[in-house]
Amino acid sequence: MGGQRQTTEPGEGRVREIERDLIRLVAELPLADRIELARLSRWSERAVYQRLAGLQRDGLVEGLAHASELISPTRRFLLTADGIERLALNSGRSREQILAEHPVSQRWRRLLLGRLDSVAVIYRLASALADLERPLRLRWYRSQPADAAIGLPDGRTLAVVRWGRTADRTAFAIRLRRLREGPSYSGALVLAPDEVRLRHARRMLRRSPFICFFALERDAAWANSDSEVWRGPTAAVGLSLDEVLGYVRPQGWWAVEPAPRRVILPRSLDVGRHGPATDWLLADRLKPTEKRTLDLVGDWSWIRADHLASLLGVARRRVSQLMAGLERQDLLKAHRIEGQRRLVLSDRGLALLARRDRASVGAARKRWSSTLLDPERPLHWRNLRGRRTRQLLRNLTHTEAVHAFLAALAEQARAQRCRVTQLDQPQRASRYFRFEERLRSIQPDAFGVLHRNGEDQPFFLEWERRAIRPSTMAKRIAPYLRYYAARRPVEDHGEIPLVLVVFEDVLAADHFRRVAREQMERADVELPLFVSDQRLLAQHGPLGPGWRDVYDWQPGIAFSGSG
Repeated sequence: MGGQRQTTEPGEGRVREIERDLIRLVAELPLADRIELARLSRWSERAVYQRLAGLQRDGLVEGLAHASELISPTRRFLLTADGIERLALNSGRSREQILAEHPVSQRWRRLLLGRLDSVAVIYRLASALADLERPLRLRWYRSQPADAAIGLPDGRTLAVVRWGRTADRTAFAIRLRRLREGPSYSGALVLAPDEVRLRHARRMLRRSPFICFFALERDAAWANSDSEVWRGPTAAVGLSLDEVLGYVRPQGWWAVEPAPRRVILPRSLDVGRHGPATDWLLADRLKPTEKRTLDLVGDWSWIRADHLASLLGVARRRVSQLMAGLERQDLLKAHRIEGQRRLVLSDRGLALLARRDRASVGAARKRWSSTLLDPERPLHWRNLRGRRTRQLLRNLTHTEAVHAFLAALAEQARAQRCRVTQLDQPQRASRYFRFEERLRSIQPDAFGVLHRNGEDQPFFLEWERRAIRPSTMAKRIAPYLRYYAARRPVEDHGEIPLVLVVFEDVLAADHFRRVAREQMERADVELPLFVSDQRLLAQHGPLGPGWRDVYDWQPGIAFSGSG
């Protein structure tokens, strides 16, 4: 299995050997930290720590701080221009050859720094694999469908594919189609941000020419080689990396990208550390809470500061500090609308998240930009570039009501010692499915997962303001009847999601219950449907006894086990 580590105190000759090996390794594995470099090399952690410190003093490598929600604070390392010259001297090649053959140029540096959070998770995954097979080879990609590829000592190859949080389904489906049609790897390891997208990726790769395994990104970030966090293409049984390798076929190929035509030496990190942070150094500057704030504001544009505080689980004062810091870096904008400060990402913030997740910056700005079409005119929904941001501002009362519900749910969950593990905005909450040979969809206002007593309860949220007539109410319920009749809820979520519908008026809520009951009986489909109104929710909260099903007049609890 794995090779033996060097544990004796190295002599002078061995010191030079370690240093030469580490310079080569940092060139092949830019932005790996000390522990990852040790696990992916044949040297002990102590030797790597000591020699990296020496290389840093000599100006051959440089480090930067990094932390994310999934990765604890650490320092990551890159070769400097002098380090590249030393590697060329050690290997008997020219500097131009080193720049062409290794991911060390300025272009590579900017690309990997933009993806740093995902790069760190993939290094953790490779480190776990190195406990089983050593030595490993790791290759980063610029434009291939795989983010990286890992070569095992026996010739097998593994594609590593990450589905970023902000990447939409269509773009990722195109990536997976290109993966299926490209080089024949021995297998693939696919990382997903949540259960819904993990299951969706499994469906898209059912006909892959090589076997694929799937894991939640947060699990892969901390798992070791024995952790049973991986799932096969069909079975739901958890597998360890050791078991995964047992299914991977022998031999394999991996993609080889042509060397860029023009490569230049990397600029020192210190160049961007003075004054405003350059885009490619934001991963170094931002703390995990700031990154989490950007993700939430990106999901829930025009959110109020108090609602954001509830979703983050921090005090309002802390949110003000986060807002001020992110505004200074031009990642966030705060607009006062109807007496409330409302937050939205700047174009720079959108680009930061898009680059991290290998999504199109142009498409993100086209959908979500809050830049004014005419800077001379005041803020108005008609004067915004992003079509989805425009729609949310146009329907601000509805947008704020959804935010308020989710904020109250997060607060009440913490008070009851449970937690909301997933919240998806409308674009990610939508579900597409085939029913009676036609493509159908549901388009809820939000999707979430409440975790309590070791169990997950998914739910869809519909906040209704316009469904007043019986015919309109029937149209609102029809997509859910088709979705549940198609038996897709369990396939998508592993559990039956609740359907929560909230009305502003109690009379409209009662009418809807009657119409929903009639439609369910006509379609012969049972929905886990619960209806409430603003008055009951304000009194009891989302987890309280403020919900009615279609058959019972007495209010009760929608989420089983809460209250």
